[in-house]
Amino acid sequence: MSRPQPPKPAKLLIGLIMQEKRYIAAAADALIEKFGPVDMASSWFPFDYTTYYEPEMGTLLFRRILAFKTLIKQSELAQIKLTTNELEQEYSTGGKRTVNIDPGYMLHERFVLATGKNYSHRIYIGRRIYADLTLIYKDGRFRTLPWTYPDYADERMLAYLQQVRDKYVLDLRST
Repeated sequence: MSRPQPPKPAKLLIGLIMQEKRYIAAAADALIEKFGPVDMASSWFPFDYTTYYEPEMGTLLFRRILAFKTLIKQSELAQIKLTTNELEQEYSTGGKRTVNIDPGYMLHERFVLATGKNYSHRIYIGRRIYADLTLIYKDGRFRTLPWTYPDYADERMLAYLQQVRDKYVLDLRST
């Protein structure tokens, strides 16, 4: 018989996609106000893996990931996604987003993103939000899955996420 166990706290990460890097300061400030200080930020990654966002946000997009210092309860992910959706709307111009904000969390064994879109590998977590198992950690590194978004499969992204995971392990030891 399996015995229910309390879930471990998770490391909150929030990805931002935008055309104009000048939006990062305001978006980051709003996220920090909501979720606390950032302890790691990625470099800027060119976001040239898909044209999905181009009709809304234009071309030559960039991605940046922020990792937050305060660990979260895994059960908070749905509300965090709703909050970031509200921020996207605040930064919209003419009905189009200037920044796409994607929250997720990291545990020892996986990296999960939140989405409002259902699919076969996504698990409903409440409030019309789904959890997307994006990466698994196995044999000392993150592994992609058949549905992993190409930007999260990029070696530069995986190297950054490894650094975040190392920091998360230290964070857990100090709690």
